[in-house]
Amino acid sequence: MTLKEAQERVDAWIKDYGVRYFNELTNTAILAEEVGEVARIMARKYGEQSFKDGEKIELADELADVLWVLICIANQTGTDLTQALEKNFDKKTKRDNKRHINNIKLKSNE
Repeated sequence: MTLKEAQERVDAWIKDYGVRYFNELTNTAILAEEVGEVARIMARKYGEQSFKDGEKIELADELADVLWVLICIANQTGTDLTQALEKNFDKKTKRDNKRHINNIKLKSNE
């Protein structure tokens, strides 16, 4: 699925099942909450924290939740994520085309 298709499918789902988009501020708060759930899993699975008994470990589902809310925010603000990502690639390539290659901190595992 392309980003455009994802934006269209989320929009259709909202119209069919969600009644309407939550307002932008509510969606921003929900995005922060979902990112926090990803952080919790990362801290427990890859960091030094341990899981609590019965705690769910579904990173893919939590990442999808983040993407869903991000798409909602893009849709309601008129942001074309395909164009935005293309522009971001250009920005990063121009800004960082030598930065990471020349970063000695990234070569420490060689």
